[in-house]
Amino acid sequence: MRVVAGEYGGRRLRAVPGMKTRPTTDKVKEAIFNIIGPYFNGGRSLDLFAGSGGLSIEGVSRGISAAVLIDRQAAAIKTIEQNIDVTKEPDKFSLIKGDADKVIQRLSEQGLTFDLVYFDPPYKAQKIASEIRQLQALNLLNQDCIIVCETNLEATFENWVGAAHLVEQKEYGITRISIFHVEKES
Repeated sequence: MRVVAGEYGGRRLRAVPGMKTRPTTDKVKEAIFNIIGPYFNGGRSLDLFAGSGGLSIEGVSRGISAAVLIDRQAAAIKTIEQNIDVTKEPDKFSLIKGDADKVIQRLSEQGLTFDLVYFDPPYKAQKIASEIRQLQALNLLNQDCIIVCETNLEATFENWVGAAHLVEQKEYGITRISIFHVEKES
C-alpha cells in the first residue's frame, strides 16, 4: 500500500495486521480520487472507519487541510499513528479511538463540519444510509460535501439519502464505490 499522488505520493503505508480490517487497494483509492478530485483546495475530511488511515492520508496529500480519523480497534489506531508519521505532518490529522456513532456526537458538540466523508465500514455491519442521515441531523456536513462509500457488491442505496444525492457508482472486483453529494438546502 502506498500514497498514490500529491505531496506524499509514493510513500509506503502499513496495513492493519490481522483479518479484521480490509485495506482499500491502491487501484480503488486512485479510482476514488479520480472521481471526486483529484486534488483539493483545503477543507476537512472525516473517516468514520479509518482502518489504516490510507484514504484520509491520500486526501491530505491531495490538498485537504485537515482530517479526522475514527476507529475503535487498537491495532488500527497503532497502524494509523505509524502511517501519519510517514507524512511528517501530524498536525493535519486528528485520530480518535472510539465508536463512530459516539464520536460524531462529540464532533457535533464541538461545532466541526466536513467537506469530505469516507465510509468504509466492515462489510458485515453496513448501515451507511442511517449514518449519513445522522451526520446530516447533527449538522456535520457542509453544503457540497462529498461522501465516499466503499462497500461490497450487495450494498444498495436509494438515489437520495436525506440531502445527499447518489451521483456515481463504480465497481472494482468485489468492491463498489458509491459517491454522494450533499445538495443545497432549498
